[in-house]
Amino acid sequence: MTDPRTKYPPLPDPPDPGNDQPGLLEETEPRPDHGEESYRGSDRLPARHALVTGGDSGIGRAVAIAFAREGADVALSYLPEEQADAENTADWIRRAGRQAVLLPGDLTDEQGCADLVADAAESLDGLDILVLNAGYQRSRGEIDDVPPEEFDKVMHTNLYAPFWLAQAALPFLSPGSSIIATTSIQAYDPSPGLFDYALTKAALVAFVQMLAEQQGPHGIRVNGVAPGPIWTPLIPATAWPRKLPTFGEDTPLGCAGQPAELAGAYVFLASEDASYVSGGIIPVTGGRHL
Repeated sequence: MTDPRTKYPPLPDPPDPGNDQPGLLEETEPRPDHGEESYRGSDRLPARHALVTGGDSGIGRAVAIAFAREGADVALSYLPEEQADAENTADWIRRAGRQAVLLPGDLTDEQGCADLVADAAESLDGLDILVLNAGYQRSRGEIDDVPPEEFDKVMHTNLYAPFWLAQAALPFLSPGSSIIATTSIQAYDPSPGLFDYALTKAALVAFVQMLAEQQGPHGIRVNGVAPGPIWTPLIPATAWPRKLPTFGEDTPLGCAGQPAELAGAYVFLASEDASYVSGGIIPVTGGRHL
């Protein structure tokens, strides 16, 4: 057994990389753990075909590596600026003996989402699992400080894109398929500086529950995972320099989580072990309540 409070070393004071997004792994110190050396598969997703958005780094990368080691072929969606990280993730997928498909693009465009799903299904020769993970956030001031274009970007990335992707994917999904959305502790316990991000994550919870009700009669399960404070490239890229040294310390476990600590939740929801689980949200929050 390991003590979850000390499984990983504490985060040192990271440098402020500025306000440019996307966040890249080479700019993230300390390096997040995506399970590259630790995740062990057990053939829980044999011959499955998965599309993971935001699959270049962070939670998406951990999920992609875990899926591959469980027997799935994986298509990765990511921004073109994140190509180097995506290629590294694809290398880990191929080391597991599975097919990796790289699909860069902009999810804030409806046709782009439709094309992404079609390309993934064609490249993988099918689609069984859709992981709606890509997201955008930025630390805010007061509500009247948010430029309309920034609010629009959050809505399109975090809310419109999952809707468009799910809509495009459903014709490819057969009974037994699974849709998994990345929600957030912010949906239940929002931080004032992330009000627009929290709004989208709360809406995603409702989306998961609604879609599960709608698709259950078709044999398609829909669930979500709610991460707490997880150390990914998105965090230092969010312009939180003053909060970074204490990131995650407000949880009962007293520390930030790592992407690798979420992978098992996604594997469970995608696998036959969760055949009677739909409309649920699994918290991976360090003990904070939903």
